[in-house]
Amino acid sequence: MNRSLPLAITTALALMLGGCSRGNQSQSAPPQPTPQEKKAAMKEQDTDRQQLDQIPPPAKSRYMAIHTRESWGNPFLIVGKKTVTLRMMYPEGPQSQIAPGSMMHPADARKRELVLRLSELPEALAALPEDSWPYGRVIALEEDPIASRPDRIQVRRNVENTIQVLNDLGVVVYEWPAPGSLR
Repeated sequence: MNRSLPLAITTALALMLGGCSRGNQSQSAPPQPTPQEKKAAMKEQDTDRQQLDQIPPPAKSRYMAIHTRESWGNPFLIVGKKTVTLRMMYPEGPQSQIAPGSMMHPADARKRELVLRLSELPEALAALPEDSWPYGRVIALEEDPIASRPDRIQVRRNVENTIQVLNDLGVVVYEWPAPGSLR
């Protein structure tokens, strides 16, 4: 019995250590996409780009004059460490003779925020209605202002990846100035 007890403990430890090392291996090597998956992703990106091509090119004279988030009418991206937040303002509905103005369509009711993975961004942008782009095919982008100092490097990498995705889609990127730099 004395011999079986150390053997059982040794076996249990070996199984636990073996399981731990396998777990680390699977985390360190992400699965590579197959050629079929790559081809499907390219086809989906082409479809998204074709939909976004229906939006006219940006009117720089219109969007360069905007200096507050509240005034920005096009989609707006906030890039964080792991996600991208898409803020958009749906256009006002048709005006009525009975209730003219924006009383029936307040700005806060037309605002939407979606938290996305970067891979979901092209499809989300392509799904937006054309009147969500009053300045043309341009999107404002800023780094997450509440990201912690140690996360800034990863956030900046994600900003660069986001800009690449947007460029591939034919969307002009307007990097939003840092807080306090506008006045």
